[in-house]
Amino acid sequence: MAKTAVFLDRDGVLNVEKGYIHHVEDLVLIPGIAQSVRRLNDRGFFCCMVSNQAGPARGYYPLSHVEALHQRLVDLLAQEAGAKLDALYYCPYLSPPAGGKNPEFTRWSTWRKPNTGMLVAAAWEHDLDIKHSFMVGDKATDVDLARNCGAKGILVQTGYGKEVLEGSYQHHAKPDYIAEDLNHAVDWILEH
Repeated sequence: MAKTAVFLDRDGVLNVEKGYIHHVEDLVLIPGIAQSVRRLNDRGFFCCMVSNQAGPARGYYPLSHVEALHQRLVDLLAQEAGAKLDALYYCPYLSPPAGGKNPEFTRWSTWRKPNTGMLVAAAWEHDLDIKHSFMVGDKATDVDLARNCGAKGILVQTGYGKEVLEGSYQHHAKPDYIAEDLNHAVDWILEH
């Protein structure tokens, strides 16, 4: 039986939005987030991070730095609430027109949100039912991703969420639900 997943963007949803994080210790969880993830864990949801991470493509830092940031994220979730992510997917690629500079990571990619590659890969590898799953993000591209694959899209007002709602960042989005933060998004998920 395919599992229901909660797909979570990283920056602005799990950790405080700080732009490109050049120092691992600058990755800080949004207060209460670890407990929110733990609530999902306790209810049997498959928790999967899906994140665009263009730092390597822009030449800001190596892929190993992104991996170190994700290790810190996993460690902080465990330390704060015994919470865990069942899988982590990220897209280090960026097209040349979007600003890709490092030839190793400069390309078009089906994994870059709002494309569905990361969710399709996760569904294939972990037997997930995307149509009954949720995508939680702070950007219009996260909501677009949910629409593109048939999941429920939740826009949180942390990170860039408020700017998306005002129309001053990316473009207007039509999420299935607008939440103050991940904790309120989890409340809604548990009701549905």
